[in-house]
Parts: sequence; C-alpha cells; structure tokens
Amino acid sequence: MGKAFEVYIAFAASILTIVLLSGFQINNTRFAEITVERINVVDENGQNRLVISNSSRMPGIIQRGEVLTANGGRTGMLFFNDEGTEAGGLIFSGKKVDGKVTAVGSLTFDQYEQDQTIALQYVDDNGTRRAGLNIVDRPTTASTKDMVERSQALNAMPEGPEKTAARQALRELRSRPRLYVGRSRDDGSSLVSLSDAEGRERLRVSVTLGGDTAIEFLDGEGKVLRRITAKDQ
Repeated sequence: MGKAFEVYIAFAASILTIVLLSGFQINNTRFAEITVERINVVDENGQNRLVISNSSRMPGIIQRGEVLTANGGRTGMLFFNDEGTEAGGLIFSGKKVDGKVTAVGSLTFDQYEQDQTIALQYVDDNGTRRAGLNIVDRPTTASTKDMVERSQALNAMPEGPEKTAARQALRELRSRPRLYVGRSRDDGSSLVSLSDAEGRERLRVSVTLGGDTAIEFLDGEGKVLRRITAKDQ
C-alpha cells in the first residue's frame, strides 16, 4: 500500500472513532427538506416516545416496549407514555376505488395500557359518514396485552362449550360507549348521545337534516320512554 492510502485509512479510522464515541449525536442540525419513511423520537434511554411513519413501517400494538402484534398498517403518528406503551395517535387515510370512497381521520388518546378512550374521528365508508367526538370506557381489569393473548388463545381453541365460555368472558371486556357528539352515520343528523356504565344509550338529542329536533329518554333495552320535540311546546 502507498503512503497516501495509509494516511486515508488512518483518517477514516479517526473519523469513525469520533462518531462512535459521540454516540452519533448531532445537535442543532438544520435541513431544508428531508424524505423519510419513518422517524422515531426517543427519550434518553432510547425508548420510543413518538413514531411518525408510513403504513408499511408503522409498528403494531406495543405495551411496555413489547411488540404484541404485527405491523399496524396505519399512516400517521403514534404517541408512547413513559413506560413505552402506546398512548394514542393521529392517523389518516383516504382513497376512491371504483367510485367508492373510503377515508379516515382519527386523533385518539388511550386509556392506560388499553385502547382509545377519547377519539376525534371522521370515517367515510362509501357514503356512510360520521364525524365527531367519541368517549368510551375500557376495562381496568385487563390490559391490551392480556386481551391480545386471550384473543390468540381463543382462536386456537376448538369449537365447544369451553371456547364459547372463553368468548363470552372476552366479550365482557369490550369497550362501552359513554358519549358521542357529532354527525350520525345512520341518517346524517346532528347527534348527542349519552350512555350508562354498561354502554346502553339512555339520552339522545338530535337535529335532523331537515331541521326537526328531539330529546329522547331511553330505557336499558333501548326503548324510547319519552320523546320531546319542538311541537310539544
């Protein structure tokens, strides 16, 4: 090897050593434009606190740093709490295929070690649209990891009484709606819906597309006990 090559090797090694010792930390760097598929914002321990990603590189469900499911298939950003558990996110999508529109815009905040409990969402499924604020209760006796593991175990069980009982036990851990304020997917009415602790709608305030207004009181079976309209005044 020539002297020039030896000098080049020594210089390259020096630069590599500096980079390794610095822990790849580059402060206050400014870029006019960057193109990436995923960005991880981490804390000083290297734990994710925010992930911005396209759909192919978005992580699945993560609890305390443990990946519980495969790729999430969502585009947007995910928030993580102090323990490395997903705590909500901002996702979006939209396309038209054969004249049919499918679109979603969703900002959510998760209950501790559970799924979303507050959601500001727009959902369009070929003309069936809703847009509003949705608040739900999640179980406090089981975490997301517990429910994923129970669901996987349920899928592996043969049909029979034991699987039926396990399915019912898992169903008892379902989310329960408490409040919805927004556009109804059913008829496009403006809607305020309040539910009890079991997720049963008990009070409904609505304004139809034509301007008709109503306040409805419901029992636990969904039957309207009383209905008040503008005409009743």
